[in-house]
Amino acid sequence: MRPVQKPFTTFVNDYGRAGRASPHHYQEKGIDMEKSSFRRLFGLLVWLAIPSDASAEVPPFCKSALEELDEVIVRKEAFYEQKEKRVHGIKTQLIHTVDPMERCRLYRALSAAYMHYQVDSALYYIDRQMELLPQLDRPDLKAVIEIDRATALGVMGMYNEALHLLQGINSHRLDAVTQIAYYQANRSCYGWLADYTTSKPVKRQFVLRTNLYRDSLIQVVAPSPSVNQTVVIAEKAIMEGQADHALDFLATALNDSTIDERDKAYLYYTQSEAYGVKRDTLMETHALIRSAIVDLKSAVREYASLQKLAYLMYERGDINRAYRYLSCSMEDAVACNARLRFIEVTEFFPIIDKAYKLQERKERMVSRAMLISVSVLSVLLLAAVFYLYRWMKKLSVMRRDLYVANKQLKAMNSELGQTGKIKEMYIARYLDRCVDYLEKLESYRRSLNKLSMASRWEELHKALRSEQFIKDERKAFYDEFDKTFLKLFPHFIDQFNALLTEEARVIPKSDELLTTELRIFALIRLGVTDSNRIARFLGFSLATIYNYRSRMRNKSAGDKERFEELVMNL
Repeated sequence: MRPVQKPFTTFVNDYGRAGRASPHHYQEKGIDMEKSSFRRLFGLLVWLAIPSDASAEVPPFCKSALEELDEVIVRKEAFYEQKEKRVHGIKTQLIHTVDPMERCRLYRALSAAYMHYQVDSALYYIDRQMELLPQLDRPDLKAVIEIDRATALGVMGMYNEALHLLQGINSHRLDAVTQIAYYQANRSCYGWLADYTTSKPVKRQFVLRTNLYRDSLIQVVAPSPSVNQTVVIAEKAIMEGQADHALDFLATALNDSTIDERDKAYLYYTQSEAYGVKRDTLMETHALIRSAIVDLKSAVREYASLQKLAYLMYERGDINRAYRYLSCSMEDAVACNARLRFIEVTEFFPIIDKAYKLQERKERMVSRAMLISVSVLSVLLLAAVFYLYRWMKKLSVMRRDLYVANKQLKAMNSELGQTGKIKEMYIARYLDRCVDYLEKLESYRRSLNKLSMASRWEELHKALRSEQFIKDERKAFYDEFDKTFLKLFPHFIDQFNALLTEEARVIPKSDELLTTELRIFALIRLGVTDSNRIARFLGFSLATIYNYRSRMRNKSAGDKERFEELVMNL
């Protein structure tokens, strides 16, 4: 905000009337309203012919400034709240003030605060100042208040009423500061009238008067340097085709650290006009962004930079930003009751709104197409998942079957290996045993032959009748069998007893390796399950073998029917 004692009309109308590329500003360049409308229509046709995402890429410095502006727009209500707090503070002072001069100063501060924020309220407090004039004995203040009222009427678009007030003021009796405000108010009102007059002769008259008041502003010698005069001088240089000189002049002013932050908005805006004449769109855009940021941070609702920036964004193809900026401008213009700004916005809002809706329609069509595509892909994906699930299930069954088959194969390989080992060992034992038998038979034959040759018939008959030889050989055969079996199956006895009840367990005596029961089931473990073969092997009757097998089966701790099967798997 500017200091309260500084005439707030100094900048209002100069900045205010430049909301568009004003025809009377650059009439020498051949720019008029008809051409501007044609450009907008042509821009729309071009935009319709290209994809909605064809916005030109902006350089980093411009992109970061746009992002900052977007953030400021989102937070603008917070800036308005801060302004309301400041205004509330002035109103609180007003309640506790009885001095007429101080009350007039506070009324003036409130009208200045509301001028670009809510112009109706600004008029209200200007009226309150006028009511205090009889108590102040300050006739010079009447002209100041009338200029403020004309300024407010100009913001509201009531140009004829504003000029009628200004024409009633004698400018020769004003001090330098008030003269600046007076010339500025006249210049702005005539400039606005020139903007919206369709008659060329009348427009020419308004433009002439605007230039006269601009020259008067430049000639006024103010007590202190005026940013408004800087802006006017730069604008005059722009109209005379000296845009570079204007830019140098404005850059010097912007580098001045003493300039109020709010005043920079006017300097940036004028800078954008200079870049516009030079057709440097990027720098024009950047200057408008900086001006709009200052406007919004200063919590004003009557401004020109944002709607002009919206049109530049539209020309660049950034429809979303153009629509957002223009909507923000329209909302603030309505809230401020700034008719000029509202007219400026509504002039090309339908074009941008139509483009925005067209883009939305395109985006909806793209979204719908993408949704359909995603739906189709989802169905295909579900079908693929279902197909893969079935195959995975089949593969799982196949793997399980393969695992079982491998396990069975391993078991069979193990059994085959064990069987081979058994065969190898028993074949070796069998061959050894056969050789022993042949040697023993040969020795036995010789002994009998000796008895026969010696005619020892009694001893010969006794030897032939004796079964001791067979018993000894059978016992040796069983011992050999037991040793070989236990060497192959060292844990057979314990595993076999584990299949029986506690009291039925078989424990061999100290002088034997296997009992008859154990030997029977040892043969079963080796795969000899035929009772005839077992009976022949052990020298027992078939009934005896049946009895042994039945008795041990009945002593089983588990399933009696599977007892021998379990023995074979030990």
